[in-house]
Amino acid sequence: MSGVVMGEKCGTEDSKRANTEEKEGHMCSTGETPALHELEEILHSAPRSCHHVDEVWPSLFLGDMFMSHDKFGLWQLGITHVLNASHGKLCCKGRDDFYGTTVKYYGVPANDLPTFDLSPFFHPAAEFIHLALSSGGKIFVHCAVGVSRSAALVLAYLMIHHGFSLRSSIRCVQQKRWIFPNRGFLRQLVDLEQALMSKDKMS
Repeated sequence: MSGVVMGEKCGTEDSKRANTEEKEGHMCSTGETPALHELEEILHSAPRSCHHVDEVWPSLFLGDMFMSHDKFGLWQLGITHVLNASHGKLCCKGRDDFYGTTVKYYGVPANDLPTFDLSPFFHPAAEFIHLALSSGGKIFVHCAVGVSRSAALVLAYLMIHHGFSLRSSIRCVQQKRWIFPNRGFLRQLVDLEQALMSKDKMS
């Protein structure tokens, strides 16, 4: 199965625990977001894995370009949607017609550089993931290695559609896969968290 790692899903007991931490933790009580060095310490603390794909949330798979080229492996997983966070890059073949008519595709032409602004794609990508999962589908989110660009978009999805803090989102995903968004993406996710908190306060 091309390195697929299956197991207890973060979206069940783990997500309940993360939601509990969220309600009892910093986001609601202090309104403060963690510093970048704290986030990087959390990211460094997780054991490293080298799988081509991991199910990090029920029916949400995070992986690399090797798995993105394995159409048979994706078919075995039942993938119905693909989100390519490295769309248009030489290393990734993904495009609208690569997977055929049975798979919906969304490409984000991101560079894995701290100077690249990924934030305009946070909400559209989160909506694509949400629509895939709410329709009963299975989605594969990837970039070249599956630890920075694609991971940042998955974290944004958990923050936007499940109300997780950035810290809780990281802890949830890293239970299933080693991730490490670059410092620029982390800053943008901190900004996203602050914007979501401000929106919650206004509502």
